[in-house]
Amino acid sequence: MNPKQDMRRYMKEFLSAMSVYVIVLIVSVTLLKNYEFARVWQIIISIAPALPVIFVMVAMMRLLKDSDELQQRINLLATTFSAVLTGLLTFSYGFLENIGFPKFPTFAFFPMLFMLWGLGRAYFTKRYE
Repeated sequence: MNPKQDMRRYMKEFLSAMSVYVIVLIVSVTLLKNYEFARVWQIIISIAPALPVIFVMVAMMRLLKDSDELQQRINLLATTFSAVLTGLLTFSYGFLENIGFPKFPTFAFFPMLFMLWGLGRAYFTKRYE
């Protein structure tokens, strides 16, 4: 496949998985808000929205595997940038929590990681043009 075909396949897989994620999230929140469940079912229903994200990660890994060396390098740099900056920001914020800042919600780590990866990817792509 060529890069355009790879990206089309990725976008199809990504959008499909994210659509399932949104549906599962809405159902999960609705169920937990409107019905009483045993604790084990509450746990299962609460983490159910994370399952479609596995398919997003599989799609991303497939896209990276099928990419050329330059795209792999750009993504490696973007991933490193994202991991290091996420770690630095959350580590530093932890000290601010000691002086009364609100707790940082743990569910925000993953979106932060991906947001910073996207910024890093845009930066390193521009750098290698």
